[in-house]
Amino acid sequence: MIRSRDRVFGLTLEHIQLCLTAVAIALVIAIPLGAIATRFTRLTLPMVGVLGVLYTVPSLAFLAFLIPVLGIGVVPAVIVLAAYAQIFLVRNIVAGLRGVDPSTLEAARGLGLGGWQVFRQVRWPLALPVIIAGVRTAFVTTISLATVAAWIDAGGLGQLLFEGITRNDPDRILAGTIAITALALLADALLRFAERSTAIARARRES
Repeated sequence: MIRSRDRVFGLTLEHIQLCLTAVAIALVIAIPLGAIATRFTRLTLPMVGVLGVLYTVPSLAFLAFLIPVLGIGVVPAVIVLAAYAQIFLVRNIVAGLRGVDPSTLEAARGLGLGGWQVFRQVRWPLALPVIIAGVRTAFVTTISLATVAAWIDAGGLGQLLFEGITRNDPDRILAGTIAITALALLADALLRFAERSTAIARARRES
């Protein structure tokens, strides 16, 4: 039986930190990749295809592949989670940037804005609702996948699941499952709110 709420709370914080780190690193990589794929359309299908294939690699196999090089712990877990998030982020970044009305971009250029100014002040803000939708999918998926990170001693709520399975303790399994599900639902709700807020801002900007 799980007697310590403090432990569940601590593991939840570890899980959140692991997911935030992975998605933040994934975004740093995905934004330039998405911008490149948007600029050079011939690269889009190959890039998304490679990322899609990468996502199909079983997480345990991916982690096992990295262990001889990086050992166990947080680092290989973050690398794997960031890699899995790429498909959702890059795909939505490309869709968001390409979804901006070309006439809006031309109007911005007509006002004397340069390429970077058009991207930063017009294209990126208008693409933000679609991009945040990708972040939402990536983050919720990462919360689920991060449970496997406990297998390599990276912490998080997956510890409760592995301990419950090893010790045949249904209470630990239930506690871990409830905490992970609640965390995923909360993240989904918060990011949906952000997505809707940016969509409203986009509608006002375009009107």
